[in-house]
Amino acid sequence: MNTPSSRHYDLIIVGAGLIGLATAREFLLRRPELRLLILEKEPAIASQQSGHNSGVIHTGIYYSPGSLKARACVAGHRAMLDFCRERGIPFELCGKLIVALDESELPRLANLYERGVTNGVQDLEVIGPQRLRELEPCAAGIKAIYSPETGIIDFTKVAQAYAQEIQQHGGEIVTDHEVIALTTSGKPTSPAVAVTILSIRHHTGKNSTQTEIAADYVITCGGLQSDVLSRMSGSKSDVRIIPFRGDYYLLRPEKRHMVRALIYPVPDPRFPFLGVHFTRRPNGEVWAGPNAVLAFAREGYQRWQINPGELWEVLSYSGFWKMAAKYWQMGLTEMYRDYFKVAYVKELQRYMPELQAQDLLPGPSGVRAQALAPDGALLDDFLIKHGEHVVHVQNAPSPAATSSLVIAQMIVDEVQNSFDLDC
Repeated sequence: MNTPSSRHYDLIIVGAGLIGLATAREFLLRRPELRLLILEKEPAIASQQSGHNSGVIHTGIYYSPGSLKARACVAGHRAMLDFCRERGIPFELCGKLIVALDESELPRLANLYERGVTNGVQDLEVIGPQRLRELEPCAAGIKAIYSPETGIIDFTKVAQAYAQEIQQHGGEIVTDHEVIALTTSGKPTSPAVAVTILSIRHHTGKNSTQTEIAADYVITCGGLQSDVLSRMSGSKSDVRIIPFRGDYYLLRPEKRHMVRALIYPVPDPRFPFLGVHFTRRPNGEVWAGPNAVLAFAREGYQRWQINPGELWEVLSYSGFWKMAAKYWQMGLTEMYRDYFKVAYVKELQRYMPELQAQDLLPGPSGVRAQALAPDGALLDDFLIKHGEHVVHVQNAPSPAATSSLVIAQMIVDEVQNSFDLDC
């Protein structure tokens, strides 16, 4: 649908990524009579983070026991598999190895195994070098955690299934419309929120048109734009989204046999990002990476894609410099690898010694919406901010795709405390 069919809705959800779509679906399953609209600024759903992820169905090994991420991932893994089986969406439980390269990593590997068991991850196994070579003959390592329930999927097909159910239940999805203002009335009247939207004429050369519609309640699931949307409604949150680009290489087709499933590192608690790994995709491709460097635009998927205003917003935020002071060495290393393939390959060879530079082709990129606090702390868990008639999902980091069905249930449960919607 190219334009909203009405000027007033019970609920408007901003953002047609996996979280926005799953939340809309959950609302309509509970309240099918709701007049619900999803607004998406891109020409298609799942165009940003939801369509640029690595396609891994995570099990919940990495996350702190008791955290929202841990609980949502373990339950979300089961819910996602059930959803896909019921709707015939293809996936594969190919399994994942978390590999310790030397003895210095063994204590962290043991801690990770205990964390996974505590979180309720099924069928985890610690394996030695012989079993490791049986599973991944080309991988390095002296010991590993084997997670056979980890899978791969094309999450854009999941998003399409969510969208189909929303429309079957009477919800509207309007693309090519960007929200540029959210104004709450401050009065206990209906409608309570004025939503100003700009129709975007992608690649047509036609002028954009501005329209105002209204809603009793609004939920924003804006991903890379989540803090911008939050500030539109007057939220006093100091959290900012810092975009980090991650570039992948592709193994040449004749070298794909070197990776049978998923090969991951043992995370280093000194660093905020996981590090390079190998991911087999449902289409047979093998991705190697990603790195993690500051993107020069919120949606800067290319190295030299620059938005001066957005870049200045990052550089003028004090929290960014506090974070940079802590991780500057890692940041310089990541930038060096980004510009010099030989350095990138050297890091990959730690996990796959036989890999050569000529085995790799340029691959896709993703941008991670990293929520950052004023003190420079990287926010690692889900963050939902409540306002008057407006709720903002301000941080939905990985494994949000895996957990999207359960996160949606949590959002709907939580907003009942803020919204007068009996769900």
